[in-house]
Amino acid sequence: MNNELPATDPRVKLLAAKIKKENFKPDALIEILHSAQNSYGYLPMNVLAYIAKALHLPPSRIYSTVTFYHFFSLKSKGEHTCLVCTGTACYVKGAQAILNELEKKTGLKAGQVSADNKLGVQVARCIGACGLAPVVVLDDEVQAKVTTDEIINKIIDKIGTK
Repeated sequence: MNNELPATDPRVKLLAAKIKKENFKPDALIEILHSAQNSYGYLPMNVLAYIAKALHLPPSRIYSTVTFYHFFSLKSKGEHTCLVCTGTACYVKGAQAILNELEKKTGLKAGQVSADNKLGVQVARCIGACGLAPVVVLDDEVQAKVTTDEIINKIIDKIGTK
């Protein structure tokens, strides 16, 4: 497993802070996995490898834990994903309006994937980029201080959704 994560991604900093807060204890694995999934929308393999290395656990233990519990997901929810942060800072700065318009334009509610599996719409409680609010993560790229029109146009440009 590749455990390289982009240092510029605020989700990496959030995950590192969570691991540090839990004192690098393997007993905190489930809490750390929850935090990672809330930030990423699912659990990419490189994130699992990062967690395994940080907690000094074999990757098999991380993988078996993730696959045992139904609330963890190893797969992205669609070929392209649009994750809207609905944490307090993002909410105050208009995240709900962005989500509403996104749902209206795509016909998808949060947690749904388009019939052609091209787009999945998700929400996260907080991705740890409050100073960049409102934040939308489009295909693992953090979009800072987005407007409704801006994110809809980026989705249309990226995947051709109407």
